[in-house]
Amino acid sequence: MSLDSVAVAARTVFGDRIDQAEAYVELLRVHGVERGLIGPREVDRLWERHVLNSAVIGERVPKGARVVDVGSGAGLPGVPLAIARPDLDIVLLEPMARRVDWLAEVADKLDLPITIVRGRAEERQVRADLGGADVVTARAVAPLAKLAGWCLPLARPEGILLALKGASAAEEIERDRDAVRRSGGGTPELFEVGAAVLEVPSLVVVIPRLPAPARRKGKK
Repeated sequence: MSLDSVAVAARTVFGDRIDQAEAYVELLRVHGVERGLIGPREVDRLWERHVLNSAVIGERVPKGARVVDVGSGAGLPGVPLAIARPDLDIVLLEPMARRVDWLAEVADKLDLPITIVRGRAEERQVRADLGGADVVTARAVAPLAKLAGWCLPLARPEGILLALKGASAAEEIERDRDAVRRSGGGTPELFEVGAAVLEVPSLVVVIPRLPAPARRKGKK
């Protein structure tokens, strides 16, 4: 994307919170590489490849939803989503202490009302504390089979997992469909998001968490 088209897309996605988005990109640009959050080649494409790519998943998130972002890392997709959608109640879940510290700094500097928790999605205490989310998000964390097993227990029945994926998303769905079902998920669906603002839309796999009776019926 050209600089002009990135600027237009950013203002469209973030609206009057564009200053927060710009501040987040600057934090990543200045500190991301040295703190092991992004690779050196990513610095020049933070907007289109990371920040806008993440924020547009808001198209699939219901208004006022409680969201748990698993493996938040540099804050993707949770921080851009929190900036673009202030109506959401967002928890960033991250196991690495140094990344938790980074996320806390970002939340403080950007004055974002987000909760940051150190832990892993598969931990019993994390599931007890954070379970019942309307939406669970993940970006570049794991293949769908593992992701469903880790993330779906954090969602309420009929809540959803939104997994940001790359070009091989459709193949991954076919490969891991049975494993997703065994983890309590419904049929994975692939959607494009951000088509109105991005030259290359983001791909997101949407997996509903089935209610317990439906899960029992699925076991033969």
